[in-house]
Amino acid sequence: MEELRKFYLSQKDKHQQELQQVKGKLGFLATMRLAVFAGLALGMYFLWGSTLLYVLLPLGIILFLFLVTRFSIVKRHKEYLQRLVEINTKELEVMDRKFQHLPDGKEFLQPEHPYAQDLDLFGRGSFYQYVNRTVLMQGREVFSGLLLAGNPKEIAKKQEAIQELSKLPEWRQHFSALAGETQPKVTPKVVSDWMKNHKIFTPKWAGMVPLIFTLLSIAFIFLAFSGWVPESLVLFWYFIGVGIVGLYAKKIIGFTMKVSEAQDTIQQHQRLISELEGRTFSSELLKELQNKLIIQGEPTSKILKRFARDMSMLEQQFNLIISMFAQGFGLYSLYYAHRVESWIGTYGDEVEDWFAAIAQFDAYISLGTYAFNHPDHTYPTLVGDKMVLKANEVGHPLVDPDKNVLNDFEIQKGRFCIVTGANMAGKSTFLRAVGLQIVMANLGLPVKGKEVQYSPVRLLTSMRSSDSLADETSYFYAELKRLKYIVEELENDNCFVILDEILKGTNSVDKAEGSKKFVERLVKNGSTGMVATHDLSLCTLADELPEVENRYFDAQIVNGELFFDYKFKEGVCQNMNASFLLKNMGIVD
Repeated sequence: MEELRKFYLSQKDKHQQELQQVKGKLGFLATMRLAVFAGLALGMYFLWGSTLLYVLLPLGIILFLFLVTRFSIVKRHKEYLQRLVEINTKELEVMDRKFQHLPDGKEFLQPEHPYAQDLDLFGRGSFYQYVNRTVLMQGREVFSGLLLAGNPKEIAKKQEAIQELSKLPEWRQHFSALAGETQPKVTPKVVSDWMKNHKIFTPKWAGMVPLIFTLLSIAFIFLAFSGWVPESLVLFWYFIGVGIVGLYAKKIIGFTMKVSEAQDTIQQHQRLISELEGRTFSSELLKELQNKLIIQGEPTSKILKRFARDMSMLEQQFNLIISMFAQGFGLYSLYYAHRVESWIGTYGDEVEDWFAAIAQFDAYISLGTYAFNHPDHTYPTLVGDKMVLKANEVGHPLVDPDKNVLNDFEIQKGRFCIVTGANMAGKSTFLRAVGLQIVMANLGLPVKGKEVQYSPVRLLTSMRSSDSLADETSYFYAELKRLKYIVEELENDNCFVILDEILKGTNSVDKAEGSKKFVERLVKNGSTGMVATHDLSLCTLADELPEVENRYFDAQIVNGELFFDYKFKEGVCQNMNASFLLKNMGIVD
């Protein structure tokens, strides 16, 4: 981990040093720009009427415009470097376990999801908050979707993509810094939906007639200056042009407003697409995503660049000079509205796929960053035999490494593990660690463990049922609904089931009997899983069913102090601690 810290510190220092140089350059350019402006003003004052002014003035204006453009470019680079410094600062903070201020993704939580709520995938201190590095709005949606999908398919393909990205730390940061350059107000989905549903209103002749109209306008003006035609003809021709544009003015203005809203989103993705087109990927998944950015052999970045240029030209219709002259003499708005519409008609249906591919890259960069940040993790070896999960030194990735007690774990297909233990002994944390291992393995991520073997499987959990006043649902009924859902899902697919203290909403005798019958049913269905319980009577199932095995977490009282070793052991826990804790905290005598 020290090597990791050194990397982020060196990156941060490198970008900070360059940032200081760029700030100095900005100051110099600002001074030069002011000096040139002042020189122009003084030159016009002292040289007014001199022929020298006609030489110096154009040169001064050109120099001033160059400095303005250069200042804008350097300022954008400064902001890019600031984002790189922030990226590395964030990684150093996360390494120090300071990540609770980051976006927690609680808007993506689905209470009825097969495992999301039980495993703390979203919310404060969640796996999402710890892992997410997405920059784009749509990237966050894709990343949350990957966490929720629970799809145990194409894992090797995902692993290959994540491994490749994990080896490109500087490029990942570069991509994220580019993506953060703008924060569009309009989402990619709104833009793509608008393009797919847009109804073209400009006539087909609008692509050619404005050019002919402009040439005729130039000819009429020349003839009028030459005295060959009356000036009134030029004026008449001008009003004809204004009238033609006026027929479509209302629709053009509304269309331009939509174009303006989409412009930041388009330009942001155009830069990212251009960056991706310049890379060569070897993994199948990344190459597939990259291929979505190629249309008939032409790079998408060039296609989007043409569109961005036409959008900018269309927005220039509100420029005073263009409004006064280009509309009447060149049908300006009609021509560029037609060009933008033609682009939408040709490529509008493709835009959604382009946006989706960029969002996928944004999400997978988060996964690549996680893999890079955890060199102690292991990519599971995929197996197809009776083994569902086997790993040494399993731990929960969100537990502080200095306090994380690691355990070996193995479970074969059709086996059910009953886990007993005292309060606070580590049962629930370990169950969540195993569940998160399955989620991470299905994502293609490396997991907290060594020598990991995994047979892909879906995950189902019941660990945190809750009542609902709005739905008039009691806690017990909510839990029954959850258990019913699990049984129904097991009829359709091979799943790994994790249960924590089920049937808590009824009396102890009823709970013991009901829990025993439920586990018996799961075992008879050939299910694989784990159940944590305080009810030792459930452990008798190991004597009745060969598929059931007992494991426990111990708690001992040593010299009047409660001691936990958090080790996963074979057998049944015999030491409980509720009475001791009640007395020790002065709650009872």
